[in-house]
Amino acid sequence: MHGPAPGAAKAKVTVREARESDLARVQAIYAHHVLHGFGSFEEQPPDLAELTKRYRGVVDAGLPYLVAELDGPVVGYAYASAFRPRPAYRHTVENSVYVAEGMAGRGVGRALLGELVARCTALGRRQMVAVIGGAYDLNAASARLHAALGFKEAALLRAVGWKQGRWVDVLMMQLALGPGAAEPPNRPVA
Repeated sequence: MHGPAPGAAKAKVTVREARESDLARVQAIYAHHVLHGFGSFEEQPPDLAELTKRYRGVVDAGLPYLVAELDGPVVGYAYASAFRPRPAYRHTVENSVYVAEGMAGRGVGRALLGELVARCTALGRRQMVAVIGGAYDLNAASARLHAALGFKEAALLRAVGWKQGRWVDVLMMQLALGPGAAEPPNRPVA
């Protein structure tokens, strides 16, 4: 039998702002993806000190860093970061979404990405970019998640990464936030 028992209540995904106390769990989730997946092109998992530094960089930039809980424990995380460092890119963010091993298909990624999109839109950002390693074969679930939330394919970079003994493509997907490019930004973004 697959899925919850008939009549059983479905577990609720709760998304909230991450705290430094969540970062050990975040590090464990990310380490699994670094070692076994293609969503990250890192080859060695960063330690807790490095992830804490990265977390502070996101939060200090005024961008959202979120975690998802499913009946209590943290089972995923997502954050937005600057797409590129040059000033003209300041209205565009890149997203990162990671779900714990064994938690796929439970709505965790959808809840995280949906909330991340909402928060970045509220901050006045105009575009969100997803950079998905192995999107067509090794990481298709991420591409499907982004497409389900309205992201469109923007570019495919073939064989730009070498990981786990193979070449890996990168799919870039994009979502307009708020009015997108239909009008100029109405407020400054740092």
